[in-house]
Amino acid sequence: MGVPGPVSQMWAVSSYVVRQKLKGRKQYPLVLMLEPLLRCNLACAGCGKIQYPAHVLKKQLTPEECFRAVEECGAPVVSIPGGEPLMHPQIVEIVNGLIARKKFIYLCTNALLLSERLHEFTPSKYLSFSVHMDGQREHHDFSVCREGTYDKAVEGIRMALARGFRVTTNTTLFDGADPVSVRQFFDEMMDLGVEGMMLSPGYTYDKAPDQEHFLSRKKTRNLFRQILSNRSEKWSFNLSPLFLEFLMGKRHYRCTPWGMPTYNIFGWQKPCYLLQDGYADTFDELLRETNWENYGTESGNPKCANCMVHSGYEASAVNDTFSSLGGFLATVRATLFNKYNDPDSMPGASPRPADSGPLVQITAAPKA
Repeated sequence: MGVPGPVSQMWAVSSYVVRQKLKGRKQYPLVLMLEPLLRCNLACAGCGKIQYPAHVLKKQLTPEECFRAVEECGAPVVSIPGGEPLMHPQIVEIVNGLIARKKFIYLCTNALLLSERLHEFTPSKYLSFSVHMDGQREHHDFSVCREGTYDKAVEGIRMALARGFRVTTNTTLFDGADPVSVRQFFDEMMDLGVEGMMLSPGYTYDKAPDQEHFLSRKKTRNLFRQILSNRSEKWSFNLSPLFLEFLMGKRHYRCTPWGMPTYNIFGWQKPCYLLQDGYADTFDELLRETNWENYGTESGNPKCANCMVHSGYEASAVNDTFSSLGGFLATVRATLFNKYNDPDSMPGASPRPADSGPLVQITAAPKA
C-alpha cells in the first residue's frame, strides 16, 4: 500500500503537530473544515447540510472571511466541503488565496461541475480535488439519489488527473454496504489513478432525510474489518493507519472534536462538523467556551453514541502517533505491515441495502 500525498504535506503536518506538543497544547486543530456555502446541486438522502430554507442556502462566505478563519485557526490542512464548493462563484479566488498561504487544500466535490470549471484552477502540490464517491456505479448513484453521477465523477477524475491535478476520493459507508462491492470499488479507484481514498462510516445527522441506514459502532467495526482485512497492496488510503485500525475495532480512541473544527456562514460551529449546538464568533471562543466533556462516546451524550466518523477520530489517531514512542512505532508498523490477514474476515457476497427500490430525487437546493 502506497503512502498518499506529497512528502511536503506529511512534513508540514508532522512538524506542526510536534510544535503543538512542545508548546504543551492539548487542544489544537489539525484540519479546518471550511464550508463557504451549504447549497448543492445534489440532494443526497444521508446529507444533513442541505436541509436548510432557501434564504440560508443562498448565503456564502466571502474570500476575506475564509482567509480570516484560516489564519485564526492555524491548521496546516484545509478541507473545503459544503454543499458543493464548485457552485461558489469565487471558489478559485479562495483556493488561490489558501495556496498563497501554503495550506494543503482538499476541495470536496461531487464532480458534477469539475470538468467545466477545471480550466480555472492551476495544478499545485497544495491542492487536491477530493471527489465524493460512495461506491460502485449503482450504489453511488443510489446514495446520491441521481443516476449518472458515478460516470460524471469518473469523467471529472480522469480529466483532472490528465491535467496534472492531485485527486483523492472520499467515501461514506452506511448500513447495508456490501464489503465485496466496496473492495471492488477500491480497485476501480486505484485503477483510475487517484492518489488516496478517505473513508468514514455514516453519521446520523438529525436533518438527514434517511435515518434508517446509519451504522452502530458494532456494525461499523464488523463492516470495516471485512473491508480492510486481507488488504490489497495497491490500495492507498488518505487517512492515518491508526484510524483505519480504529474502524476495524483494533484500537479505542476518545473523540477530539476540536481536531477538525468547522467554520461556515453561521460562524465557528459547536462542537464539531457533525453536531450543531450553537456557534462561536472566534476560534478562541470555540475552544474556551465549548463544554467538550459533554461530547464523545464516553460523555453519555446520545448524539455521540454511535459516532466513529473521521472528523472526530482521525485527529485522535494522529495525536496518538506523536504522543509517545509506542504510538509512533504502532504507526510505523501499521504503515509497513498493513495486509491484516484474517481468514475469518474474508468478505462474502451480501445483499444490497434493504429494498433500495428505484432512485428518488429529493428536491435539490436552490441556486443563488
